[in-house]
Amino acid sequence: MDDDKLRFERNWWGAHPGGGLAGVDEAGRGCLAGPVVAGAVMMPPELAEELYRGPLAGLNDSKQLSAARREAFFEILTATPGVAAATGSCSPQEIDEMNILRASITAMHRAIDRLSVRPEALIIDGNRFYPYHDLPYTTIVKGDGKYLSIAAASILAKTYRDDYMRELHKEYPYYGWDHNAGYPTKEHRRGIAEHGLSPYHRLTFNQLGDGQLSLDF
Repeated sequence: MDDDKLRFERNWWGAHPGGGLAGVDEAGRGCLAGPVVAGAVMMPPELAEELYRGPLAGLNDSKQLSAARREAFFEILTATPGVAAATGSCSPQEIDEMNILRASITAMHRAIDRLSVRPEALIIDGNRFYPYHDLPYTTIVKGDGKYLSIAAASILAKTYRDDYMRELHKEYPYYGWDHNAGYPTKEHRRGIAEHGLSPYHRLTFNQLGDGQLSLDF
């Protein structure tokens, strides 16, 4: 497969010279605890080409990269002048109230709201999105492994969320959030069985797995 992660952006810029295109992705949708966090990233064409050939070479879906590489890319994205990068989130309580799909898209909208430059169009990882004002958008399944701006948004969301979950781990050290980030690992579910739920757990999720009320690991 063609691995040129700027091909979508180049096509857009060719048809919309100087137009702002933002990539958007979320992290934490499948977790038992913590917020769902979205990232939104937008770069001008010349800067995107320069970063793609240099500091962002090798940028990919955040799940395919080591924590060290994600953190290095995160620093580049948040410290480079000209890159508009922002995060937005929905709390566990909001997830329980809305459902995880609506909360994930709401977090995306909040990330877009916080961009320092208003985009003219959006590319979204996945296959579901709700319109954001009047902006045109395209949903792309596995877009975080295909297009630079979505991959960058993926890095932003996951790195921010992982850092946040490590901070929560200091308050609630029973669940292994410093390394499982709230995902449904055996260790996490064992912690729930032994210590109960924290205020950061999503009450509408199947916390113990398969509807079971007790665990036997």
